[in-house]
Amino acid sequence: MGKGGTSIAVIKWLNLFTMFVAVAIVFFGIWMSTHHDDCKKSLTIPIMGLGAVILLISLIGFLSARNNAIILLWVYLSMLCFVLIAILIFTVSAFLITNGGGSGHTITGLRFKEYHLQDYHTWFLKQLNNTKNWNRLKSCLIKSNDCQNLWKKYKTLKEYNRAELTPIEAGCCRPPSECGYPARNVSYYDLTVRPWSKNKDCIVYKNSQNTRCYDCDDCKAGVAQYMRNEWRIVAVFNLFLFCILSGVYFVGCCARRNIARHSSKV
Repeated sequence: MGKGGTSIAVIKWLNLFTMFVAVAIVFFGIWMSTHHDDCKKSLTIPIMGLGAVILLISLIGFLSARNNAIILLWVYLSMLCFVLIAILIFTVSAFLITNGGGSGHTITGLRFKEYHLQDYHTWFLKQLNNTKNWNRLKSCLIKSNDCQNLWKKYKTLKEYNRAELTPIEAGCCRPPSECGYPARNVSYYDLTVRPWSKNKDCIVYKNSQNTRCYDCDDCKAGVAQYMRNEWRIVAVFNLFLFCILSGVYFVGCCARRNIARHSSKV
C-alpha cells in the first residue's frame, strides 16, 4: 500500500479489534454487577464506563481510517491521548494507595491472617473512618450474609479454625484473636471471659448477627484488604491496556501524518 495506506489499514483493524475488547470490558462490568453484592462491586461502574469510552473512541478511529477523514482522526487521537493520561494517573495512584498493608498478621494455630487498619494508606483510613461511608458499607456487609453463612461453610469449630478465612470474614465475623475470647462454635464466642487485650474491638464485638465486629477497626481493615486486592488487579489490567493503547496511538499518529501529507499533494 502506498501513500500511508499501511498505517491507515493498521489503525482500521486495530480499532476494530479494540471495539471487540471494549464490548468485552462492558460485559465484564455487567457480570460483576450481577455476581457481586453492593460492598464488592465498587469498580463495576468505572469498568463499564471505561469500556464505553474505549468503544466510542475505537468507533471514531475506525471511521476516520476507513474514510481517510483527517478531522475525525484528530478527534480520535485527542480523545485517545486523554484516555491514556487518565489511565496512567489512575494506575500510578492505585499502585501508590495499595502499596501499604496486604501482608496481614499471622496468628499461631490459625491458617488465616488478621489485618490491622493502621497498616494501610491514609486514603483508606480517611474513607473507612468516614461515618457516612462506613454506615453504608456496614449495611451491605450485613446484607451480604458473609458472617451468617459461616456455619454452613464450616460444620465444626475445628474445621473453622483450620479454614483460610477471607479478610472480611476474619475481620468482621469474629473478635480479634488478641481478645482471647473462647469460641463455643463457629458463630458464638464466650464474652464473659475478661479480654486479654485493651483493644477497643474486644468491647465492640457482640455475638448478635447484626452487630458482630462490623464497627471494629479489624473489620474496616478486612474491607481495605479486599479493596486493595481488587484495585491491584484493575491496576495491572490498566497497565496492560495502557501499553496496547499507546501502540494504537503511535500508529494513529503515523496515519494522521500520512493522510495530511497525501491531502497536501492533492
